[in-house]
Amino acid sequence: MIEFYSENDFELDHQVAVAQWITTIIEVNGFELGDITYVFCDDDYLHKLNVQFLQHDTLTDIITFDNSLGSQIHAEIYISTERVTDNAKQFNTSFGDELHRVMIHGILHCCGLKDKSDQEAQAMRTAEDKALEARTFI
Repeated sequence: MIEFYSENDFELDHQVAVAQWITTIIEVNGFELGDITYVFCDDDYLHKLNVQFLQHDTLTDIITFDNSLGSQIHAEIYISTERVTDNAKQFNTSFGDELHRVMIHGILHCCGLKDKSDQEAQAMRTAEDKALEARTFI
């Protein structure tokens, strides 16, 4: 089950279609859907989590708490809509495309993709692009 919550005034459009898209990407990567919770928030909310749980005193667009069991994906994914807005402007893309990229980025981490090295980051970007192309609700 995929659930969407908001700690700010953001409301995700096309929730059913987005959940189906995420489920498909999970399955294409050889995993199965467990319980995934997305929480949309502002910079302050996510910064507090970043400091408290990761000891990173920086702003970020996403924090993924991967609680997967075997091949079943379970996660809590927190996304700053403020960071997504700024990133969309910086990367000259739409808010929706950047939001979906960040949302699937967290899922791909749960599927085992990393992004620490240049090679890993390129593989992650390729997987994100492929997932974005698979959207049917845009």
